[in-house]
Amino acid sequence: QVQLVESGGDSVQAGGSLRLSCVASGYRYMSKCMGWFRQAPGKEREAVAVINNRRGGYTDYADSVNGRFTISQNNVKNTVSLEMTSLKPEDTATYYCAADLQTQIGPTCDYNYWGQGTQVTVSS
Repeated sequence: QVQLVESGGDSVQAGGSLRLSCVASGYRYMSKCMGWFRQAPGKEREAVAVINNRRGGYTDYADSVNGRFTISQNNVKNTVSLEMTSLKPEDTATYYCAADLQTQIGPTCDYNYWGQGTQVTVSS
C-alpha cells in the first residue's frame, strides 16, 4: 500500500523558517508529480508547490509563497521537502503532501494519494 508521511510542522514566529518533509513508500517507481497543499480551517485546500515529473521536473508555486518557499525531491530516498522562509501568519495551515501515481501519461498532474498532514502555526 502507498503511504505518504509528513513531518516538520511546528509553531514559529513570523519571519521564521521551517522545513517540511514527506516520506513516500509502497510504490515501485518515481511519482509522476509531487505536491504540497495546505488548508486552514474554514478555507479551501490550495496548492502551494508542485514538481511535475510529467514535464521534466517543472516546478510551480502559488503566488502567495513564490520566492519564500522551495520544493525539492530526492527520488533515491523517495522524499519531497518544502523549505519555508519568511513565514507569515497567513501561512498557518495544515500542510499535506500529495503524489500523482497514475499510470496514464500526459502533462497534467492527477494526485491520487495524500498524507495525513502536518500543522504549521505562525504567530505574529
